[in-house]
Amino acid sequence: MNRTARKCPICAKPRSEEHAPFCSTRCRDRDLVKWLDDGYALAGPAVIDENDEEA
Repeated sequence: MNRTARKCPICAKPRSEEHAPFCSTRCRDRDLVKWLDDGYALAGPAVIDENDEEA
Protein backbone atom coordinates (compact mmCIF):
# COMPACT_ATOMS: atom_id res chain seq x y z
CA MET A 1 0.00 0.00 0.00
CA ASN A 2 1.25 3.48 -0.84
CA ARG A 3 2.21 5.46 2.27
CA THR A 4 0.41 8.59 1.04
CA ALA A 5 -2.84 6.61 0.53
CA ARG A 6 -3.10 6.02 4.28
CA LYS A 7 -5.03 8.48 6.41
CA CYS A 8 -3.94 10.75 9.23
CA PRO A 9 -4.73 9.00 12.55
CA ILE A 10 -6.08 12.24 14.05
CA CYS A 11 -8.37 13.70 11.37
CA ALA A 12 -8.43 11.02 8.60
CA LYS A 13 -7.21 13.43 5.89
CA PRO A 14 -4.50 12.18 3.47
CA ARG A 15 -1.03 12.02 5.04
CA SER A 16 1.76 14.43 4.23
CA GLU A 17 5.28 13.07 3.68
CA GLU A 18 6.65 16.05 5.59
CA HIS A 19 4.53 15.29 8.69
CA ALA A 20 4.11 11.49 8.35
CA PRO A 21 2.12 9.75 9.74
CA PHE A 22 0.05 12.94 10.14
CA CYS A 23 -1.32 15.41 7.59
CA SER A 24 -0.06 18.60 9.23
CA THR A 25 1.85 20.14 12.09
CA ARG A 26 -1.48 20.75 13.86
CA CYS A 27 -2.38 17.03 13.93
CA ARG A 28 1.18 16.10 14.94
CA ASP A 29 0.99 18.55 17.85
CA ARG A 30 -2.49 17.32 18.88
CA ASP A 31 -1.08 13.79 19.10
CA LEU A 32 1.84 14.96 21.23
CA VAL A 33 -0.53 16.77 23.63
CA LYS A 34 -2.60 13.60 23.93
CA TRP A 35 0.52 11.66 24.93
CA LEU A 36 1.55 14.33 27.45
CA ASP A 37 -1.94 14.43 29.00
CA ASP A 38 -1.96 10.62 29.46
CA GLY A 39 -4.57 10.27 26.73
CA TYR A 40 -2.97 7.03 25.59
CA ALA A 41 -2.51 4.02 27.84
CA LEU A 42 -1.22 0.48 27.50
CA ALA A 43 -3.24 -2.32 29.02
CA GLY A 44 -1.56 -4.02 31.93
CA PRO A 45 -2.30 -6.33 34.82
CA ALA A 46 -4.97 -5.29 37.29
CA VAL A 47 -3.74 -3.35 40.31
CA ILE A 48 -4.41 -5.10 43.63
CA ASP A 49 -5.60 -2.70 46.32
CA GLU A 50 -3.95 -3.67 49.62
CA ASN A 51 -6.84 -2.16 51.62
CA ASP A 52 -9.29 -4.68 50.11
CA GLU A 53 -7.22 -7.62 51.39
CA GLU A 54 -7.55 -6.56 55.05
CA ALA A 55 -11.34 -6.95 55.11
